[in-house]
Amino acid sequence: MLIEVFVPKGVLGEEERQALGRRLIDTLMVEDDSHAIEVLEAQRTVTQVLVHEPAAWVLGQRPAADPADPPRYLVRVTVPASWRKEMSEYTVKIVTDVLAESERAGGRDPGRLRREPHAVVLVEGVSEGSVGFGGRVMSSLDLTEFVSRTYRHGAAARPAPEPPRGQLVDPVCGMAVDLDDAALTLVHEGVLYGFCHGMCRRSFADEHGVSLSG
Repeated sequence: MLIEVFVPKGVLGEEERQALGRRLIDTLMVEDDSHAIEVLEAQRTVTQVLVHEPAAWVLGQRPAADPADPPRYLVRVTVPASWRKEMSEYTVKIVTDVLAESERAGGRDPGRLRREPHAVVLVEGVSEGSVGFGGRVMSSLDLTEFVSRTYRHGAAARPAPEPPRGQLVDPVCGMAVDLDDAALTLVHEGVLYGFCHGMCRRSFADEHGVSLSG
C-alpha cells in the first residue's frame, strides 16, 4: 500500500511529517482482533507513506483562499483494485481521524476537517499486473499469500483458535468471520472454513488443491 499526503509547503516541520507518517501506518495497521499480528506485520513491510509539499497549490474555489487559512490536505491511498471497494469507507475515516489529530497537535481546529472539504481522501485501485517487488509482478493473490505466509505456516504448529459462537476464523489471515448467509466458506477434508475475502478463500483453495468450481 502507498499513502501519499499532499500538504502546503511549510505547514508541517520534519518531525511533524515523520509523526504523521508513522501515525497513519500505526492506525491503519492497528493490532486488534481483525487480523493476526503476523499478517499486520507483513502488511507493514509493503506499506509506505510519502509526504509531499507541492511548489504550487491552487484551489478551485472563488474567491481564492487566503494563504493564512488553515491548511488543506489531499491524501491518495493506493491499494490493489480488488481490495479498493472493501477498504474505502474504513480508510477514509481512519485517514481523516489521523489528520484531525495532527491538526489538534498543531494547535488548529480538528473539527473543520469534518465540517468542510479540507481533507480530501482518494482511495485508488491499482489494476492487476501493475504492482511488483522482489523483481516480479505481484497479483492480488500473490500479495494475499505474501502477507499471510508467516501466519499460515505457523498455524500448523499451533492448535486452531476457538472462534466465538456463530463465527469462524479465517485460516489465511486469522480474521473472525460471521457465519451468516453472506459468509464465504469452503469445506476441506470434512472441515468447514470461513474467509473474510475471496482472495483468502482462493489462496486456501490453491494451497490445498480444492476446486472452487461448481
